[in-house]
Amino acid sequence: MKIECRVNGEPHTADIPSRLLLSDFIRHELRLTGTHVGCEMGACGACTIMLNGKAVRSCLIFAVQIDDCDLRTVEGLCAGGRLSVVQEAFRQHHALQCGYCTSGIIMTVMAALEQGVLPRTEYEVREFLSGNICRCTGYQRIVDAVLELAK
Repeated sequence: MKIECRVNGEPHTADIPSRLLLSDFIRHELRLTGTHVGCEMGACGACTIMLNGKAVRSCLIFAVQIDDCDLRTVEGLCAGGRLSVVQEAFRQHHALQCGYCTSGIIMTVMAALEQGVLPRTEYEVREFLSGNICRCTGYQRIVDAVLELAK
């Protein structure tokens, strides 16, 4: 099937199989490897991207579903070689360890920030990020980074 979409602000046209997952399209067709695939069931959050401004799990969506949509991956957050405010907050707070979950968490936080719904208390941040699994247990520094953004 032929799709047309915008990826990180750039137009893309592709002819893809109808059952190709969006996560595979991003990684293998677009060669944007910042989107990670962990559980392939939507539970871990590693594959989170922004679709039309909302955080979604790319492993749960077929690529054909993004026809005429705006897709944003972690690679699209830097502007002019500068980190986004979310990436900078994570850097300042050392809010990552192995980094596998980081792109999904950053995309989840970026969507909330842009929608004006960023949580403001430690409890709310932990609840908000409960759909993103960090196996290295770097949660406290992640929470600190999000709280910094919420100020």
